[in-house]
Amino acid sequence: MKKKNKKIKETKLEHIVKELEVRTKELEDSRKALMNMLEDVDEARKVAEEEKNKTLSIITNFTDGLLFFDKENKLSLVNPQAETFLEIKVQEAVGQSISELTKFPNFKTLINILGKEIKGVYRKELPFKKNLILEISTISMMSGEERQGALVILHDVTREKMVERIKTEFVSLAAHQLRTPLSAIKWTLKMLLDGDLGKITEEQREFIEKSYKSNERMINLINDLLDVTRIEEGRYLYKPVLSDIEAVVQFVINSYREEIKKKKLNLEFKKSEKKLPKAMVDVEKIKLAIQNLLENAVRYTSPGGKITVSLKQIKKEIEFSVEDSGVGIPKDQQKRVFSKFFRGANVIRMETEGSGLGLFISKNIIEAHGGRIWFESEEGKGTTFYMTLPITEEFKEFLEKF
Repeated sequence: MKKKNKKIKETKLEHIVKELEVRTKELEDSRKALMNMLEDVDEARKVAEEEKNKTLSIITNFTDGLLFFDKENKLSLVNPQAETFLEIKVQEAVGQSISELTKFPNFKTLINILGKEIKGVYRKELPFKKNLILEISTISMMSGEERQGALVILHDVTREKMVERIKTEFVSLAAHQLRTPLSAIKWTLKMLLDGDLGKITEEQREFIEKSYKSNERMINLINDLLDVTRIEEGRYLYKPVLSDIEAVVQFVINSYREEIKKKKLNLEFKKSEKKLPKAMVDVEKIKLAIQNLLENAVRYTSPGGKITVSLKQIKKEIEFSVEDSGVGIPKDQQKRVFSKFFRGANVIRMETEGSGLGLFISKNIIEAHGGRIWFESEEGKGTTFYMTLPITEEFKEFLEKF
């Protein structure tokens, strides 16, 4: 009996030892797995720390000023360049809301553009002081569909603006200097054509007429360049009056009657069924804008083609359009239509005259009046240009400027 009990005890003990060995092995395996996990976590932490340091290094050394506002529109990051631009200290500004930041003079100027909710801004110029012009842009930082905050970018464009100003001043000076001798040549040629300096032969007349036309093109180019310099200097509109737009359009159409007849073009003027309200405009500039659009239609429409001029009221605006059956604008070049000196590749091949400044000037004239300008075009099928002008009652801000 004793032997039997002893054997049972030994069996139990062996079973316990084996179980302990299994548990010990399990614990050892768990320890190894845990150590591996800790090593992986430590490695991931190091990688994350390195990436963070890289990002901070980029932000710190970025040549543009960077400001980051969190979900609550509190400033949470300012890089050194932004500190320099705004003349602030990070520790004084970080953590403050937009309304609290107005105590800093330069921030107050910036917040006037951004607004209390940090609205979308793209390349808005802001002169901070005499030798500093910043271009402001904002980017909403999203995580999925959730807004995490807003990044404000301050780009220094002082040098570019200085170069632009010098270039504009040079163009203005050169244009003014050229206009006087060109005008003298014009009147001398006119006197020759009119016979004031004696009788000329038909052959002489032909050559003088060609010279006169070439001189006129040069004078028109000079006038366009002067218009561009005035636009860039912000002194283009100066004589706004309450005007009848239909009469202005009719005047421009009448000035092209001879050319339209010569090219055998069919021109239709679709007037508004109801009498249009008047608009506050600089008449000479609006004439120029309309003239540029109509001139392009006449110039780039083949003989026998059709031009339709329309004028109507849409809600609070007067809409003017010029539709032609001309050469159209290549699709890949349409984004550049309103830029300076742009001329479509297809019209260059036609060897037609033009400086490439007309649409740039028209766009600036219309936008200076608070209006809009756009177009629809298909190469080989024609183009329609549209422009709108706000009706006087909706244009009080414009009136206050003058």
